[in-house]
Amino acid sequence: MCDDDRTSGPFGRRALLVTGAAAALTLNGVNFAAADGGPAQGGAHGASPGGARADARTTGEETRKVTGRLPTGAPDYVYLPVEVPSGVREIAVSYTYDRPTTPPGTAGNACDIGIFDERGTELGGRGFRGWSGGARTEFFLRADDATPGYLPGPVNPGTWHIALGPYTVAPQGLAYEVTITLRYGPPSAPRTPTYPPQRAKGRGRSWYRGDSHLHSIYSDGKRTPAQIAALARAAGLDFITTTEHNTTSSHRAWEGLWGDDLLILTGEEVTTRNGHVVAMGTDPGVFIDWRYRARDDAFPRFARRIHRAGGLVIPAHPHATCIGCNWKFGYEEADAVEVWNGPFTLDDEVAIAEWDNALVVYAQGRGRFLPAVGHSDAHRDPDVIGLPQTVVLADDLSREAILTGIRAGRTWIAESSTLNLTFTATGPKAEHATIGDRLPVRDSAPVTIRLNVTGAPPGCTARFVTDQGQLFTTPLPASGTTTWHTTPANATYVRAEVRHPATTVGVPGPMAAMTNPIFLGGGW
Repeated sequence: MCDDDRTSGPFGRRALLVTGAAAALTLNGVNFAAADGGPAQGGAHGASPGGARADARTTGEETRKVTGRLPTGAPDYVYLPVEVPSGVREIAVSYTYDRPTTPPGTAGNACDIGIFDERGTELGGRGFRGWSGGARTEFFLRADDATPGYLPGPVNPGTWHIALGPYTVAPQGLAYEVTITLRYGPPSAPRTPTYPPQRAKGRGRSWYRGDSHLHSIYSDGKRTPAQIAALARAAGLDFITTTEHNTTSSHRAWEGLWGDDLLILTGEEVTTRNGHVVAMGTDPGVFIDWRYRARDDAFPRFARRIHRAGGLVIPAHPHATCIGCNWKFGYEEADAVEVWNGPFTLDDEVAIAEWDNALVVYAQGRGRFLPAVGHSDAHRDPDVIGLPQTVVLADDLSREAILTGIRAGRTWIAESSTLNLTFTATGPKAEHATIGDRLPVRDSAPVTIRLNVTGAPPGCTARFVTDQGQLFTTPLPASGTTTWHTTPANATYVRAEVRHPATTVGVPGPMAAMTNPIFLGGGW
């Protein structure tokens, strides 16, 4: 499976392992331990493929280089064991790989990287120490500090593992070089992490706006947490969630950035080879593993882990076109689904249609109600934080209340904070329901649906969508209020959309806002 130039030393045997998840290849290992149990002495960087010790008498560090080639069809994860002796203060890693030209339509080389410490690489285990995907070519970690994406902590002796993730491999294969440097000396003093509080001042029971799919320099984003917090405030948001790809390293990076006006929740974008899931509002510091595919039947285990950590399971951009982004795990464990991701595109249109089909099943008395949410997935300029944003009816501005509101479907999605709406259903005896509620009236009872919209761009239309599809549409009136009359026999649910003018004949215009449904009648 792998041509590795290192063929000697105590880790000379290669092994293809299946650890209850995706297949993983373990390479020949790298040994830094000297014969006397201490660091090797000397001064030159680099080492022969056989593992000869570098001279570190004057530098206090040792370096090894490992080269090899991965073929097309390599396992999802390739582990390089590194034997770390005692007395190491810092470990630093860099890597490169080739990018040969490929035929049109054929993926080229892309390889991710991360690291596990002496506690091992077991799926869901405690050994995870960091992941940068393909966003960085080098990283370090020590007790008091680490490269964004990696977790500070002790560099204990034992067998560490550098994890390579060959995301795509060209027909020519993927040639790589990994350089590992150990720096010796007394360990630095660790720093106790400070995590965001679970509650902000808020306004009591109210509609709160948030963006819960965001990336910073702690994974593949380009913005700092301070920049994100400032942009969130400028966008009129009340809460955000930090969701880096496959790492919790950002959880400790928001000190001084929260306030009575901004609640910061912690989470992770669990980025598998069969789709991404936003673990929203998990306990600070709780890591959710990602090293599995749908065929491994491991996702339910990690969905339970998200729930035990107090978070929500939200499949992200389920119909995105990037490799590995399509959602293939099903929705049995989901609490909501991200139907609108960033600027509105055809991918979102497909996600909304699929979600709407599931509403019909629920309205027939089967399955579960899966609320819709929307997030920006912002990474860098010109990505707009808060495009879109989820507006949640919550009892206060707290982690528990926000997550409770989303689970209940008391949410709607807007392209910006300038747009406001209310959406209600009223029965013949003044029975009242709003977004996410049920109006329990008889099937023949007359029901009045009202949508009031302010702040919408010019030319928008209102659409009412039911289990039969779109039954009513009209240009937004000057008053902002659209009224429609129906019965539960005609519509078992009603949801509202506000659309920009159409740009293609026969295709509705891009979304400006949309609501979760109001269910009409009873019997389920």
